[in-house]
Amino acid sequence: MATWFLIVIYLAFISLGLPDSLLGAAWPVIWPEIGSSVGSAGFISMIIAAGTIVSSLASGKMIQKMGTGNITLFSCLLTAISLIGFSMAPSMIWFMILAVPLGLGAGAVDAALNYYVAANYQAHHMNWLHCFWGVGATMGPIIMAGYIADQNFWRGGYAAVGVIQFVLVIVLLITLPLWKRVAALRETTPTAMTDNETKSEIRIPGNVLRLRGVKPSLLAFLLYCGVETTVGLWGSSYLVGTKSISAEMAAGWISLYYGGITFGRFITGFISLRVHNRLLIRYGQWTTILGGLLLLLPLPSSFSVAGFILIGLGLAPIYPGLLHETPARFGRENSVKLMGYQMAVAYSGTTLLPPLFGFLAAKTSTDSFPVLVLVLLIFMLFSAETVNRILLRSQNMGR
Repeated sequence: MATWFLIVIYLAFISLGLPDSLLGAAWPVIWPEIGSSVGSAGFISMIIAAGTIVSSLASGKMIQKMGTGNITLFSCLLTAISLIGFSMAPSMIWFMILAVPLGLGAGAVDAALNYYVAANYQAHHMNWLHCFWGVGATMGPIIMAGYIADQNFWRGGYAAVGVIQFVLVIVLLITLPLWKRVAALRETTPTAMTDNETKSEIRIPGNVLRLRGVKPSLLAFLLYCGVETTVGLWGSSYLVGTKSISAEMAAGWISLYYGGITFGRFITGFISLRVHNRLLIRYGQWTTILGGLLLLLPLPSSFSVAGFILIGLGLAPIYPGLLHETPARFGRENSVKLMGYQMAVAYSGTTLLPPLFGFLAAKTSTDSFPVLVLVLLIFMLFSAETVNRILLRSQNMGR
């Protein structure tokens, strides 16, 4: 039963990943048709992320009232309806309206499932969980590229992904009783504490934001999601505008970026059995910086593909690693509330940072894309290492 339960959670994360990469892959052919501008995708992305912030902050109360299974089902249904709506949207205003339920459908279930896996499963399960998000994010541009090749029919790409989402809704509806049965089973079965988890809970009265290392950790989440979304949203526009790649080929190349994230998380799941999350996060960050340098240097277009793949591979262990470290670093008791904060701050990065490049591209050109990406990656490395230094100092003081 527990195995089937994990499969359902993985399917839910496929549904989260599918829509995330569609807009960036199709935007080069969408904005001329609906009479918008190249930088307008940032506003749509911002609205989607704002919805996720609101729902993730409310996730604690929603889980108590509805249960994780019902939230997951309702979230996937909202996403499916929104995607079908995108396939029929005649103008920019409809894209902005439909972005609201798309964002609301993602936030609460993301926070709920991440907390559950972080608190009850080992690190490799968290990596594989987000690997399935990558499966969805990789499938999105591939599906869209196929429809773009057919007379730039991007609407068919959105409709196809919407249908896939409705199929996942049916699966979630059929397996809905499984959530309560597995939850009851886990309540009667003590969960073994992982090797990485602290032996004593870290408690603090009042605001969990006063815990040592929380603030730079939140900054790392903000920068991670900001750079991941920026690369996925504007990568195609950079390849088309600066590298003179066709929209069809650019969408395919961006799918390799998401493929790097997916494959990296699959492999990291096995590596995490022997290597600590902290080292995986550090190695991943240096890999992303190497990929950013390949984009920045004046090299042939083929090196840009390698740059995107390296960034994807490097990003792979960072986000699931940071999430899984939450109970170990700050205590299981605090991680319930802190997970919602982390989701909200992460989506704030998704909201604020991608429009920054849209503004730069509108004022100058897409040439500034690799510079912005590299700067964000460097700051992310600095914030994550700051957390490690603070926690190491705290452990030494406690000895």
